[in-house]
Amino acid sequence: MTLRADLKSKHAFITGASSGLGRHFAKVLAGCGAKVTVAARRTDALQALVQEISASEGQALSVTLDVSERDSVREAIAESTRIAGPIDILVNNAGITSEGPVLEQTEQQWDSVLDTNLKGSFLVATEVARTLRALNRPGNIINIASILGLRQSSSVAPYAVSKAGVIQLTKILALELARFSIRVNAIIPGYIDTELNHAYWSSDAGLALIKRIPQRRLGMPADLDGALLLLACDASRYMTGSTITVDGGHLVGTL
Repeated sequence: MTLRADLKSKHAFITGASSGLGRHFAKVLAGCGAKVTVAARRTDALQALVQEISASEGQALSVTLDVSERDSVREAIAESTRIAGPIDILVNNAGITSEGPVLEQTEQQWDSVLDTNLKGSFLVATEVARTLRALNRPGNIINIASILGLRQSSSVAPYAVSKAGVIQLTKILALELARFSIRVNAIIPGYIDTELNHAYWSSDAGLALIKRIPQRRLGMPADLDGALLLLACDASRYMTGSTITVDGGHLVGTL
């Protein structure tokens, strides 16, 4: 099933776009007519994505970005705005994880995950918002959270805490930025099959986890398209501070 939305007049900025969901989101938004800026640290992967989008008659450019560094965030947003115009849609997708029992997680691991997932979302969202406020333009921020921000699971403490923070950050930003006509919402994915975790789902632990999902299957990146396009387009113009869970019923199932 192919979903479409008219985003021809929009400029979308996607973080963490070198792989996984960020790469998928960029292709979906470009396919709906948006000019997309793909941002991440891996410039070679970004260039390959730009070429792929361009080959499909989409419009794309890449900027190098480390979301955990304020100067990098400012430079990337300024460059993107200079080339493609003001950012209409921000997809705050960049994220990492660190696995292991909580008593074995190091301070460095904690800081790395929180700096990327939570501080990074804060830095990028607020920089985009300041730019839009200065231009007196409306805007649209879509944060990518996780069901682990709403439930508990062992061995992923930094990631789960960071995503819980992203959910709360979404609501606070929505409250404070509404006066500037900037909407802020979040997508809360369940377990999604990507190239980064594909091997895990064939393991005994992965297969057992799939059995606990009420729909008895993993999500695919395309399963997030409906939520993404709803929040990206004007059909959701009266939505802000909302979260959309896309998890195959995981949160309502038995843990």
